[in-house]
Amino acid sequence: MSFKSTLATWAGKSSYWFLHTFRSGGSSLPGKITTKVDPDILKTLGQDYDVVIITGTNGKTLTTALTVKVLRQKFDHVLTNPTGSNMEQGIVTTFLTDHKSKNGKNIAVLEVDEANVIKVTKYIKPLAFVFTNIFRDQMDRYGEIYTTYQKILDGVALAPEATIIANGDTPIFNSRDLPNPIVYYGFNNQPDGEMRAHFNTDGVLCPRCQHIIHYKFITYSNQGKYYCPNCGWHRPELRYQLTQLGELTPNSSKFFIDGSNFNLHIGGLYNIYNALAAYSVGKFLGVPTSAIQTALNDPDERVFGRQEQINVDGKEIIIVLVKNPVGINQVIDMVGTEKDPFSFVGLLNANYADGLDTSWIWDGDFEKLTQMNIQQYMTGGERYKDITFRLKVAGVQDDQLWVENNLKDAVAKIKDLPTKRVYVFATYTAMLQLRKQLAADGYIKEGMA
Repeated sequence: MSFKSTLATWAGKSSYWFLHTFRSGGSSLPGKITTKVDPDILKTLGQDYDVVIITGTNGKTLTTALTVKVLRQKFDHVLTNPTGSNMEQGIVTTFLTDHKSKNGKNIAVLEVDEANVIKVTKYIKPLAFVFTNIFRDQMDRYGEIYTTYQKILDGVALAPEATIIANGDTPIFNSRDLPNPIVYYGFNNQPDGEMRAHFNTDGVLCPRCQHIIHYKFITYSNQGKYYCPNCGWHRPELRYQLTQLGELTPNSSKFFIDGSNFNLHIGGLYNIYNALAAYSVGKFLGVPTSAIQTALNDPDERVFGRQEQINVDGKEIIIVLVKNPVGINQVIDMVGTEKDPFSFVGLLNANYADGLDTSWIWDGDFEKLTQMNIQQYMTGGERYKDITFRLKVAGVQDDQLWVENNLKDAVAKIKDLPTKRVYVFATYTAMLQLRKQLAADGYIKEGMA
């Protein structure tokens, strides 16, 4: 280790100690300080690790958490960034806080923002990449899905020997010829039919001939068993397959992968894809199927803001992160399986981490909410006017809707909602603000680090 990297590491670790001893913590600032002293510090910190990079639009945080659980069934030391701080400075902080094992293999499973993949692979050559999906998201940062995928591929190009473990049901992941070895996972649980995706779906043109893609079946959005009737391009062979779906509820999912049964204590079809990705990484690294079953059946699978359940004076608050049309439509479908009456809270912000443009809410199928057993609606957040208007257009009546632009007042008002169960749909910074207020009120031990 050079003098510069030694100094940078000391500065980063010292700032981390100070922030977590005397302040409310911090996952980005120590990394920012460290890279200021030594911009190449990741090369030093990441050596002696077998790194798995998980990236894509939706599901990165939960896929990372599930993958870590799976790999810890076999490996004694698995480093990760559990706070979801997935840009370069947050990843540097992750390595700063680790104590490498002197005996055995050191594994690092890192959630990485799509645009930051290249900032990691510039210094670290990963063992594998995991591609979850690509959907339209934060247009001000990423542009269309093709530019998002290109940002990822720019980073992958620096690690041509790393294996790519990709969602085979997502057409864009089969659109480019890459030098990397690639294995695919996906769904194979429906009989073949003949259909096209909804007209308001991204990425449904064949990358070879630009003909409209057809499907034998669709799971959701543009994902499924696709093919091009014009040139013959089609979904690749799947190495790991979901073969059967069982009962799905808002807080549980039963399914079979490669013929083995799994129970996931979290709802949503989209989260089964996350579990399938974690299973695929486990099999790739030699974790036995029985051990993967044990890991995925762990009831403590929720991570902050991802169907996290918090008790607020007897109210069961379920916080669900939403950030783009595909994601929110999947979450709406998930809460549609709720059998008991519930209340709905929508918290909308438009900061840099959320995406500055809120027009995406108009592609969300909020009209479905009005067909559910929702006893009361409430809106809030910095862009409360936008989400309030969207719900009114969807058919929510004024006498059903409370508007609370002050977050502290909104948390207090939650206690007055008429149902025991409350689903809170929140964008990223709104979710962090909500958790911080819940921590200040004593309902959780601490806010976001």
